[in-house]
Amino acid sequence: MDAATILKTKFGYTQFRHGQKLVIDKLMAGENVLALMPTGGGKSLCYQIPALLFSGLTLVISPLISLMKDQVDALNENAIPATFINSSLTYAEIDQRLDMAARGEVKLLYLSPERLEMADFMAELNQLKIDLVAIDEAHCISQWGHDFRPSYLQVTARLQELRSDPVLVALTATATERVATDIRQRLGIAAENEVKTGFARNNLALQVVKGQDRDRYMLDYLKLNAHESGIIYASTRKEVTRLTTLFQQHDLSVTMYHAGLSEEVRRQNQEDFLYDRKLVMVATNAFGMGIDKSNVRFVIHAQAPGSLEAYYQEAGRAGRDGLPSEAILLYRPSDIQLQRFFIERSDMADAPRQQEYLKLQALMQYANTQGCLQPQIARTN
Repeated sequence: MDAATILKTKFGYTQFRHGQKLVIDKLMAGENVLALMPTGGGKSLCYQIPALLFSGLTLVISPLISLMKDQVDALNENAIPATFINSSLTYAEIDQRLDMAARGEVKLLYLSPERLEMADFMAELNQLKIDLVAIDEAHCISQWGHDFRPSYLQVTARLQELRSDPVLVALTATATERVATDIRQRLGIAAENEVKTGFARNNLALQVVKGQDRDRYMLDYLKLNAHESGIIYASTRKEVTRLTTLFQQHDLSVTMYHAGLSEEVRRQNQEDFLYDRKLVMVATNAFGMGIDKSNVRFVIHAQAPGSLEAYYQEAGRAGRDGLPSEAILLYRPSDIQLQRFFIERSDMADAPRQQEYLKLQALMQYANTQGCLQPQIARTN
């Protein structure tokens, strides 16, 4: 069976999207690859198809434990044997899943980066024939990335301990040239094996709105688009709660998500949104990474985020099905002051802190652009 056959029989597509086949061919030739593709560009197929072509196991390093089950369930529904191991499982369940992997009963095993820091677990992994490792949301590995996670730094060292010497693919929807170079250097990926498809999304209409009463604008917009699914981002938990209450008072179909909610409530609210029991998710940036919901018609930022790359990754969650969608930034200068406050109170070293200020400046330039917004995004990514 070849890649094109798997694409059609397992995933229901008749042709590859731009860049997918190149990434797959490089991986099957034993080359490590960095794939830079927009949100909705089909990054997951770049490792899911090779996983079915390789004889051994594919590890998928994913930063969000809460999404692993959703990703695995979607694969299993397509008759693709996959499982996950995370802290929600008992030791007996973990052993059972490792045994399944050893017997070749699963093709993809999803893990968090923190799991690789456990010596006993690494010893178990070393008993398996691992042909491919996929690092999802790879911008987390770079200290220059907008969502840097220290646990990702250990991934490189841990992967070098694997005796099977697997092929590696790192994937992200958002990376400046500096971040991309950092990822390649940390993972030992050659420059010629960076596959960048461009970040322009023709179906995504970008808009910056200034000088409006934001609450009134959003209420009017939600009522006008009452049957559409969307995400509204705010910068603080307090603002998320306030907006959710406001929208509920107007009988709008909304739920909310932020890190201050219990894990059970977050999961329930996430499922309500994913399965259209609630049409609109009001959230901080804690929500969205790895979310596989194709029919999101709009993303509204009620407040400006901290960087242009973070904005475009979040905005890119609209229109993943290729249909016309909107990304709207409700901008006012006080948002920038809030983001400066977040940077100033962080415990970052001076160099990364200065980098955050530069990213914030790029967002300000975007918000004040007079012409077409897509080229401004393209220059940044």
